[in-house]
Amino acid sequence: MRLVADTNELFSFFNARSKARELSLLPELELHSPSFSLEEIEKHKSEILKRFSLSETQFLLIKRLLRAVIKVNKAEEYSNLLPEAKKISPDIDDADFFALALRLNCPLWSEDKLLKQQSRVKVLSTEDLMKLLGL
Repeated sequence: MRLVADTNELFSFFNARSKARELSLLPELELHSPSFSLEEIEKHKSEILKRFSLSETQFLLIKRLLRAVIKVNKAEEYSNLLPEAKKISPDIDDADFFALALRLNCPLWSEDKLLKQQSRVKVLSTEDLMKLLGL
């Protein structure tokens, strides 16, 4: 199953006990995210280190694993769909995720309930995803 993962799902990957990490590693999932998501992770590195009690080395190893699991998509790959995405996204800050989901014709993985307030792109929470996968 192909999914676009929002930045918060990627942040959750740094939590060893996270269901998001467990799901991200399943071979039946093909995860995509805009390239700026990885930039956001780097931007919030100190917060991630503190929040999940990680060393610098652990952070780098997990980030490397995350990069192996997530297919990073450049803005040029979906920028033609940004105008449409901005119209349907309940939060303008999430327009890139919607544009990428439209481009890939797949659901968006997010815990943000607000994003479900549109009918164009299916939005799945971790709980929704677990139910779909029978976990």
